[in-house]
Amino acid sequence: MAKTVLIVDDDPTQRRLMQAVCERAGYHVCQAENGQKAIDFMRSDSGRGVSVMMLDLHMPEMDGLEVLETLRGFAPDLPVIVLTAQGGVETVVKAMQAGAADFFVKPASPERVIVSINNVLNVTTLKGEVSRLKRKAENSMAFSDVIGESDALKRCIRMGERAAASNIPILITGESGTGKEMMARAIEGSSDRAGKPFVTVNCGAIPDNLVESILFGHEKGAFTGAVGKHAGKFQEANGGTIFLDEVGELPLEAQVKLLRVLQEGEVDPVGAKKTVKIDVRVISATNRNLAEEVKNGTFREDLYYRLNVFPVEIPPLRQRREDIPALIDHFIARYNAEEGRDVQGVRHEVMDVLQAQDWPGNIRQLENTIFRAVVLCEDAWLSASDFPLLQDAFEAAGVESGPPLAADAPPQAPEAPAATARNAPEAEEEDRVSVLDREGHLRSLYDIERDLIAMAIEMYNGQMSEVARRLGIGRSTLYRKVQEQGLEVRRAS
Repeated sequence: MAKTVLIVDDDPTQRRLMQAVCERAGYHVCQAENGQKAIDFMRSDSGRGVSVMMLDLHMPEMDGLEVLETLRGFAPDLPVIVLTAQGGVETVVKAMQAGAADFFVKPASPERVIVSINNVLNVTTLKGEVSRLKRKAENSMAFSDVIGESDALKRCIRMGERAAASNIPILITGESGTGKEMMARAIEGSSDRAGKPFVTVNCGAIPDNLVESILFGHEKGAFTGAVGKHAGKFQEANGGTIFLDEVGELPLEAQVKLLRVLQEGEVDPVGAKKTVKIDVRVISATNRNLAEEVKNGTFREDLYYRLNVFPVEIPPLRQRREDIPALIDHFIARYNAEEGRDVQGVRHEVMDVLQAQDWPGNIRQLENTIFRAVVLCEDAWLSASDFPLLQDAFEAAGVESGPPLAADAPPQAPEAPAATARNAPEAEEEDRVSVLDREGHLRSLYDIERDLIAMAIEMYNGQMSEVARRLGIGRSTLYRKVQEQGLEVRRAS
């Protein structure tokens, strides 16, 4: 998903120049002609999607420094790049003290502009990752940490939000790698137990003879090797939440004790003379069909009904393919920051292939694939050659490795137009987009652009990747223009 840049400048020419540079680099662009409009935009719902602001310091009425001061009050984490025609040290110091992340003197080269945007976005990503890890350590993650906007994921999140409002036992089901632990942490972080202990247990990784000791604890001398008293995972989680991952792997003997913990709210440590009262919320997860396990006699029926009070099913990635671009952008940004890389994104024809994959390992497999690609990438954009394990899929789709396409290429200095309005009528008659109206006057740029996009969509049968490639713009920019201009996209059968 392309990032959005808000350009704030009272000079319309500067705004248009900056917009052209940013859009050619694949960013969405919004504009504000003065400081007050920029503040109003950032306070609106649309302002939530802005990733970085490019701000002119010298503007009438409300200058850049006042904008920075105002932003501190409601958007302190928004990175701001200051544009100024006066590069004095005092001006720069004031801007940086007011919260600017970077600055450059106008006019600046396209390369300088994009490097600045990329740098502040990488720093923001790194800060976000540190914040996420801090929330994870403090057991205060929320549903906003879950990435994706698909209907399937939204339904899952709504179920999780309802579950977080009570202490009801929850069973999270889903294939391996779908993010069951992430959902469990979001549920706890959104409940009244946020910030309390969150103890994870991988039930499939515990040896059968140690399950009871690890889960429920033991007394000193309870068995050979018990040289000291051990509290157990349930007592560690007292007051908070215990997450029993792959609960279907528990042996039957441990299932009996787990049932008692759920029913009575107390644990019976191995070798102890009396039970220990606990206050623990149980969230369990499995990639197995526990109903089938009950039929096969490998899972207790009474425990199944006790755990499965509030089921939450996480859909596999192949059922929410529209979330893949956002996940890929997230992983690229994370590994750019962690590995010191500067990958701009994924070439659009490569993204089409990635979205078409089934991803049997789900999000975990996708993350590892993108991590490997970022490390292998030698250009600004991930290409087919950066995905060695998917070469068969790329060959089947007719995607070859090579230099970035026009729609993906980094910005270049603007070139002089090849033709003017005077010689436009001399174009070939079959050109269906006219530059002049019936009276011989220039048509508006909006109308020309709309007709050109409509013609391209019809010419290439609604294949949006090909349309974007031919027009020399990014797919995200193309989709935005199609939506803004009310165009209809149809593919012939």
